[in-house]
Amino acid sequence: MEILVFGAEQLCASCVNLPSAKDTAEWLQAALERKYGSGIAVRYVDIDQPLEGMEADFAARIHAEEFWYPLVVLQGQVIGEGNPKLKDIQQAIENIRLG
Repeated sequence: MEILVFGAEQLCASCVNLPSAKDTAEWLQAALERKYGSGIAVRYVDIDQPLEGMEADFAARIHAEEFWYPLVVLQGQVIGEGNPKLKDIQQAIENIRLG
């Protein structure tokens, strides 16, 4: 199972006191690994780099300010945005694992 964390090197204006998207991805990887082992991978996606497919679509929507970053996506669904909550992300994982 792969979780994508979309963001940019530059912090968003409303994110000044929050961790960067890259830091959020690293924190999320460590937290989820402790709970679920190596079955879940977290990948940081830089919205300012050339992207394709679904990743390009989410990046465009972030640039259009439809979403705030860091944006956390699991199987094409947004499960966290701006200041994502670990509890919400874990609930989304459990919902998928249970079918």
